[in-house]
Order: sequence, then C-alpha cells, then structure tokens
Amino acid sequence: MTIDHKGIPVFYEERGRGPAVVLLHGLLESSRVWNGLVPELSRKNRVIAIDLLGHGQTGCLGYVHTMEMMAGAVEEVLKYLKVRRAVFIGHSMGGYVALAFAEEHPDTVKGLILLNSTARADDEMRRKNRDRAIAAVKKDHKSFIRMAITNIFRPKNRSIFRKEIKEIKTEALKTPLQGIVAALEGMKIRDDREVLLHFSPYRKMMIAGKKDPVLDFDTLMDQARGADITIFEIPDGHMGHIENKNEVLRAICWFLNK
Repeated sequence: MTIDHKGIPVFYEERGRGPAVVLLHGLLESSRVWNGLVPELSRKNRVIAIDLLGHGQTGCLGYVHTMEMMAGAVEEVLKYLKVRRAVFIGHSMGGYVALAFAEEHPDTVKGLILLNSTARADDEMRRKNRDRAIAAVKKDHKSFIRMAITNIFRPKNRSIFRKEIKEIKTEALKTPLQGIVAALEGMKIRDDREVLLHFSPYRKMMIAGKKDPVLDFDTLMDQARGADITIFEIPDGHMGHIENKNEVLRAICWFLNK
C-alpha cells in the first residue's frame, strides 16, 4: 500500500492484529528485509513495515534526507492508519529514524528497540567515511551497493548466507542513486540522541552484535551504561535479523510480551 506524502509515494505493508509494531529498515534495505520476522511477529501484533525515503517503493524528497524528514514520512503513515501508540524497531539507519520520531512524538512510543543501531551522532571519522561513501556512490553506485551489502555481514557468514546476501543485493540495486546519497547525507548530520536512552519514559532495548563490523560493541555498551535499557547480545554481524534471526526474534517477542 502507498500513501501520498508531500507529492511522493510512501510504501508500507501491514499484517496482523493487536498492538502496533513499526519496523524501520536500514540503508540500502526496504520493508522486505523484515520478511523473515513478520510471520511470527504478526501472530499477536499489528505489524507495519515502512519503506523509508528513497528506498524500496518510497520516493525521494530531495538530495538530503534528514532523519527528521524520514520520521515525518513515518508519522504520515501512522496517522493514515490511525495508530496512536506503537513499539518501534529500527535496524541501523532505521534506529536513527526511530529515535528522531521518539524525540518529536514521545507519547506515540510505547517501546523502542535499536537493532544494530546507535543513539550517538557520527564523530569526525565517521563523517569523513560518509563523504567517502558518497563519492563512491556517485562514481559507481552499483559497485558500492554490492560491496557494502557484503561487508556488513560477519566474514564467516558471507558463505553461509550467500542466498540471502544475493537477495538483499538484488533489492538494494533498485535503490536510486539519489536515495542512497540523500540517506548518507542525512545520517552524517543527524543529532546525537543518547539522552533518550537515559531519560525517556518508554521501555527500551538494544540488540547488539558482538562482531558487528559497522558498530563497535563496546561503544554501544558504553552509551547504554547507566540507562534504563535492556541489552541483548547476539554473536554475529550488522545484519542481526538475518545472521541471528532466531535470537533476535526471541528477544523481540520477549520485549513485546513482557
């Protein structure tokens, strides 16, 4: 299904009945990346998976998609579906969007799960890496996509999940160059929202990969230290919902049922 948002289509999928659960994907992904989790989650919940700006079947709004802009598109979908409160689950970039949404609309957030994601803004080194990525995308976005998808999996899992990686790449190659660059630009300038881990009223969980090649595990533990947040460790890489699907599903179901 799609709705109109500022003249562009925003795509979402909805399945199940019960308390609302909103799924927000990462860079180069789409709502389809959640297909392995949705059947179980939708048994007791109303699951809403949204294509973020410039990804999947959702259009682009410009050449910089801030996390606030992406959260605005999410808000429009939830208004259309008359969702008053929901648990938000964000993978990587989707976690940044969930945090931006939570900052603006705390009363809508029943719970927040950051899956292989961080509440901290990019430091100087990461901003420089974003700029390098943007240059690589503009030079040859298809090669960038193929390399980037492979590199976010733990090395030992790249052969184990060869089929899944191929499927993700096929879907990611549909992402327009403008959508990739706009997302990278938006992530580069996003606000630090670590304070939400410590002072927000809703329940929170962080699912972190011990061998995540994108986000340092110890750094994630540091930002969660002293916060009222449940930590769930998984053994593998950045794609926890695929590399450690059963563990991630168990953690999410525990969080939702508690």
